[in-house]
Amino acid sequence: MSTTRNAKADSTAALRKTVVDALEELKAKDIREIDVRGKTSIADLLVIASGTSARHVKSIADEVVKFAKKAGVMPLGVEGEQEAEWVLVDLGDVIVHVMLPRIREFYGLERLWTVGDREPGLDAASAG
Repeated sequence: MSTTRNAKADSTAALRKTVVDALEELKAKDIREIDVRGKTSIADLLVIASGTSARHVKSIADEVVKFAKKAGVMPLGVEGEQEAEWVLVDLGDVIVHVMLPRIREFYGLERLWTVGDREPGLDAASAG
């Protein structure tokens, strides 16, 4: 069982790198990764990034799909391409959200998925 878990972790790590490479290729802004293992069964990792315009958001999402396919991962779905204010690319263990900054701020996915998380070193500071 542990071997299966390690293989899944390795494939998720490889997919994560592919996604980040694609985002950086098209100069996505404010890339944030959120580990959601133990919080949901839909994915292991959420990657959130911003684009500067609807066209940029769509181009970034297209690049993520292209990089994923090149890595042998077929997206399970892509949503929001028409309006391109928020495009979601579902790659199974990794879900990518590419958003306009105002949409990202409004929905606050980072706040939603990190409620209750503690930053390393915070316990020591709050104990004193």
